[in-house]
Amino acid sequence: MRFRRFIKKRDPDRHHAVMHEIELKFQVPPERRAAVDAAVGGREMEARARLQAAYFDTADRALAQAGLALRIRREGRRWVQTLKGEGEDRLTRAEHEVVLPADTRADAVPDPALHAGTPVGERLRELLDAPLVCVFRTDVRRRSRRVRVREGVIELAFDEGAIVAGERRLPLCELEIELVSGSPRAVIATARRWVLRHQLWLDLRSKAERGHLLASGQTMAPVAKAGDVDLADAMAPAQGRRAVLLSCLQQIGANGSQVASGTYGDEHVHQLRVGLRRLRTALRLFRDTVPPDDVALQAAVLFRRLGAARDRAAVAAPLERDLTLALGAAGLAFAAPRLPAVGAEAEPGALMRLGPAQSLLLDLFEQTLEPASVTLPDDGSLHELLAHQVNRWHRRVHADAKRFDELDETARHTLRKRAKSLRYGIEFGAGLFKRREVERYLKLLRGLQDRLGALVDVSVALQAYRSRSEGDPHVLFALGWLAARQRELLGDCAPTMKKFMQAKRFWR
Repeated sequence: MRFRRFIKKRDPDRHHAVMHEIELKFQVPPERRAAVDAAVGGREMEARARLQAAYFDTADRALAQAGLALRIRREGRRWVQTLKGEGEDRLTRAEHEVVLPADTRADAVPDPALHAGTPVGERLRELLDAPLVCVFRTDVRRRSRRVRVREGVIELAFDEGAIVAGERRLPLCELEIELVSGSPRAVIATARRWVLRHQLWLDLRSKAERGHLLASGQTMAPVAKAGDVDLADAMAPAQGRRAVLLSCLQQIGANGSQVASGTYGDEHVHQLRVGLRRLRTALRLFRDTVPPDDVALQAAVLFRRLGAARDRAAVAAPLERDLTLALGAAGLAFAAPRLPAVGAEAEPGALMRLGPAQSLLLDLFEQTLEPASVTLPDDGSLHELLAHQVNRWHRRVHADAKRFDELDETARHTLRKRAKSLRYGIEFGAGLFKRREVERYLKLLRGLQDRLGALVDVSVALQAYRSRSEGDPHVLFALGWLAARQRELLGDCAPTMKKFMQAKRFWR
């Protein structure tokens, strides 16, 4: 998936183009490829163009680490050298193209000087301290067509082919929807129709990123964790809201793309759920100034549906290992009984490819287009807005912590969720407050959250085992061990609660 603002400027003397594009990329299921190809071709069914590209980097992958991609591509009879770079928000990409001489050879090496004088070219110049080498190649056949829609003109491009790195080969089949002119919403509106009609799914990973993974022998992109949100006092509330939502979108989109591919790790699912929880917190943070919509509900539903898979990896597996160790210590030979699922478990990859998850991503993209897309009141600063909400959440957590001994399992789970929301809210607005005071508070809050997390995980396991036959001696042993563990964790929580209640508020 790539989301890029399109502004094209041509310099006839240099034969180059400077662009910032808006483009969404989709993976196409095998059973829909023929239909997508026919739909892109339209009545005229234009012939496909063959695009053969070589991507270059230094031996230590300096360009890839900096979010740059440098290639030479043969487009029919034309050769083009292109440099792409991620913007500050990691969603915007700058692109600088230079048309090469007609006698360019297939083994040509890029000339970085051709991009001099452009921002992305300067980034490249600062990085290059070693020779460029070809890391991988792409060979695709593209069918494309421009379409006028209500909001503007878009270009559809259907690519089929492969990425090749040495002996490794990765098939490609994707649809790109790019803005030619008009409103960025033209891309999103078109994407909604194509997703619904052809069951497509958004992919944040570019060809360059997948090519580098292939070349290095990796099957998965790294897990994307929450990034810092750089809020400033001078920001209007709308700007602050957009910055926070972009941070959530980056985490959700990157992990969601990897999960949707069907090849992912447990941590991808975990960080996807963290991103969804952060999004829900962000929407609550600004809900007093923005009319409610469906994004929060969609995020909550997807979060819950991914919960069973996450519980299996983060709760069941560790507790089963601990139980097995306890059995061995007790001199018992049988293995720990498998922890039954509390809720209906669904395959995360399939969930991310379904319409509701894709609709959520497109809705979130639309909300992050620009600050003007959301109207917030001018009275009150961003600092005051966040401080007000954080203070409300702090009072709730403080009140629950004060009467922690009286809370039942459900109330303790609620306290844990409130502590997470408070933590994310403070992390979002950390740039508005004194760093040392923020870190001091967050240290206490994270300690409280960790204690509660361990306690709630044991409670989830107890609930699951209680659903099993009480006549099973293995299950009875598990229940007894978990009950003892629960009492131990409850005792550990008391000093943590006391420390948190002494925490000083720094956002007054």
